[in-house]
Order: sequence, then structure tokens, then C-alpha cells
Amino acid sequence: MNEERTVEAITDFANALESASVKLRMQFASTPEKEQKWSWNPSAITWEKAEGNKGIYERSKDGDSQDFKNLVKDLIEHNQKLSRDGVFCWKFSKGKFVGRKRRQ
Repeated sequence: MNEERTVEAITDFANALESASVKLRMQFASTPEKEQKWSWNPSAITWEKAEGNKGIYERSKDGDSQDFKNLVKDLIEHNQKLSRDGVFCWKFSKGKFVGRKRRQ
């Protein structure tokens, strides 16, 4: 009889955990994402027009700008590419250039 009560208690506990995890998943799914805070302003970076295999884009090597340095840091943290406000940015594998192109 004691063994039955132990199994019942463990089953009740497992059910409570499952219920709590379902409730947490539902809460996280319905929580709006927080707005991304960026440490760089693309308007503060000097960009020049360029053309590559996939068309016209802009590039920069504005190494003196803190905004450029913060952009490069974000790119490194995001596997050399990221999107912001409909613009795709990437870090060239060779050299110190960063490219950007409006997503279509």
C-alpha cells in the first residue's frame, strides 16, 4: 500500500510539472518581443555606393566611427550578418569593409 501512495504522489507531481511547463510556454508565446536596442546608428556611418555580383549595394570602412565599430561588433556576434529595419548588413570575410543592402 505504501508503494502505491508513492507512485501516486510521483504521478501527481509529474502532472503538475507538465501543467506548469505548458502554462509557461503559453505565456512566453504570447509575450511580445522587446524592441531591439542597437548600439549603432547607420546614418552616422559613412557609406559609399558599390556594385557586386548581386547588384548595387553600399559599403563602409569607417574605422574611426564608434558607430561603425559597434556595427562590426554586432556583426561578429551574429555570424557576420544581420538585418535591421529592412536593411541587410554583412561583414566581408576579407578586408575591413561592411556592406549593406535594402531587402526587397
